Amino acid sequence: MTTAIDILRDGFGRIADELPTTLDGLTTEELLWQPAEGANHIAWLAWHIGRCEDAQIAPIGGVPEVYRDGWVERFGLPYEPSAIGYGQSAEQMQAFRLKDPSVLTGYYAAVHAATEQILDGLSDEDLNRAVDEAYQTTCAVRLVSIMIDVSQHLGQIGYLRGLVQKEN
Repeated sequence: MTTAIDILRDGFGRIADELPTTLDGLTTEELLWQPAEGANHIAWLAWHIGRCEDAQIAPIGGVPEVYRDGWVERFGLPYEPSAIGYGQSAEQMQAFRLKDPSVLTGYYAAVHAATEQILDGLSDEDLNRAVDEAYQTTCAVRLVSIMIDVSQHLGQIGYLRGLVQKEN
């Protein structure tokens, strides 16, 4: 019998399979290409995908964020370690630098591994647990929200990939 946890695992697994494929073969210049000044680029979106999932799922599992386990230093970004990209200005996004493209997929792979461990520790009953009293958000609602947000950004990356490849 398929459980809700199985469905969540499948959804997050599809994202983990798709992100590296979407980034595969792109140069650093292509990853940082913007269709217009101030627009998000692929590298920032890939970082943001990892940060969104990491920062929101870690509290569900009661574990530290993966980002704090050496990834802050690997990225070397001019942001506070708590930054996830929400509310960043165009100037802050523009300050994003990428030395090694493999850090994007490496970080997300580590986040996905943590997500799987957290999902392994959840039961269907845990999905009804409140994770945000102010908004009356349950664990299930938060997990679906993460998946939808990340999927939308993955779609943006796919679109930008098409644009950047057309440009070049």
